[in-house]
Amino acid sequence: MTPMQTRRDFLATASGLTAGLLLPFSLRADSKAPLYQISLAQWSLHKAFFAKKLDPINFAVIAKKEFGIEAVEYVNQFYKDKVSDNSYLSELKKKADGEGVKGLLIMCDGEGALGDANEKARAKAVSNHQKWLEWAKFLGCHSIRVNAQSSGTYEEQLDRAADGLGKLTENAAKLGLNVIVENHGGLSSNGAWLAAVMKKVNLPGCGTLPDFGNFNLGNGKQYDRYKGIEELMPFAKGVSAKSHDFDDKGNEIHTDYRRMMKIVLAAGYHGFVGIEYEGSKLGEPEGILATKKLLEAVRTEMTKG
Repeated sequence: MTPMQTRRDFLATASGLTAGLLLPFSLRADSKAPLYQISLAQWSLHKAFFAKKLDPINFAVIAKKEFGIEAVEYVNQFYKDKVSDNSYLSELKKKADGEGVKGLLIMCDGEGALGDANEKARAKAVSNHQKWLEWAKFLGCHSIRVNAQSSGTYEEQLDRAADGLGKLTENAAKLGLNVIVENHGGLSSNGAWLAAVMKKVNLPGCGTLPDFGNFNLGNGKQYDRYKGIEELMPFAKGVSAKSHDFDDKGNEIHTDYRRMMKIVLAAGYHGFVGIEYEGSKLGEPEGILATKKLLEAVRTEMTKG
């Protein structure tokens, strides 16, 4: 890269900007295609990455060689000190390409509240996500995952979150990318509220990343996870299979994966389902493998059934 070449020029040239939104999931026109595919969320190894036992630049290599997984979901927290380093970004992509691993999305946290009550702060949060949109484009991802954090009354938060998400989605569309929102605390863990936000934004590039486990409303209250997933699936451009603990038969004890995957498939979704292990009883590698085995078992049962 020459000194005169800007960061955005580098990203645009190297990634080959294309018109139109990238499709996040298969429509499964081919009857031989799997009911769903399995990806790995980088957060599943967050303890090892934060402890520097693993190097984030090798995430795709780890996914392929250690777990046999060929699609990944990056987490921005592990790359914030490298966000302006184009050579690092190139190496990250080179390693993924070398293993034949596909980048799906970047999970973005710590960039401000997209539903901030202060309009200027909300606009700042939107602009803060631009660098991750550029990373996502370069890495071949279809989306960035964001949060719908806000404050105020139910309706105020709905309006504020929809405003911030709408503006960010318009920016993402210029790069052919989607903006997807996870149920991730606060009102976003209320499936009906987040679905209403999606309807209010009403843009094809704005969708959801339904997470099996993030339905904590606070104050000891839990939103029904099966109802929540059903409400969020019509807008889904990805699915996060959260896992914590398993019984002696390999089933996740907090979430009925068979029931969940019936809901997912009933919505017509046949794309990637991301492993996001957050348990503590099993080590991170063991938890990832246990989740993968369960997802594969459920898929086999549903294919036969």
